[in-house]
Amino acid sequence: MVQIIITIVIFFLATRLAHGQPSSDEVSWAKRVDTGSQVVTTMQFYFHDTLSGNNPSAIKVAQPQSSSNSLGGFGNLMMVDDPLTEGPDKTSKLIGHARGMYGQAAQNDLGLIMVLSYGFTEGIYKDSSFSLLSLNPAMQTVREMAVVGGTGLFRLARGYALAQTYWIDPTTGDAIVGYNVTIATYI
Repeated sequence: MVQIIITIVIFFLATRLAHGQPSSDEVSWAKRVDTGSQVVTTMQFYFHDTLSGNNPSAIKVAQPQSSSNSLGGFGNLMMVDDPLTEGPDKTSKLIGHARGMYGQAAQNDLGLIMVLSYGFTEGIYKDSSFSLLSLNPAMQTVREMAVVGGTGLFRLARGYALAQTYWIDPTTGDAIVGYNVTIATYI
């Protein structure tokens, strides 16, 4: 009887360790844990939004017909292809791109509607992406936004992204934003 109990305990511990440990081909900016019923991925990376210079990563594609006195220019719409990097430095390792658009959706404060696909080019996440569709109250220190889907390893993704401005140039609007993302997917 003791032998059976020991065998069951060893099996239980081995199963829990196998499902709770990250994969061996992880990247430094993400951790992937299989819980048995879902996979939870946490990521930390940086978003570089450049509006100035000869090669901007974000450009204005629409604006309201009348001039707006609102903070941030209510109605302005930007198309983006922003680099995602491992660290905050612009020369940090490129791990993907955020592509899509954001627009000023609030009349009296800086509230950006974000419609972006965060696609990765590195490690096991290569050719996988998650989609973010949410309001970004940009003047808050930490902003929470919704992850609403994805492709590849992020198929049927659900989760959230916490964004925090790392650096901003108030004269150009150029910014580096740190993202901490938690995504759950089904097995």
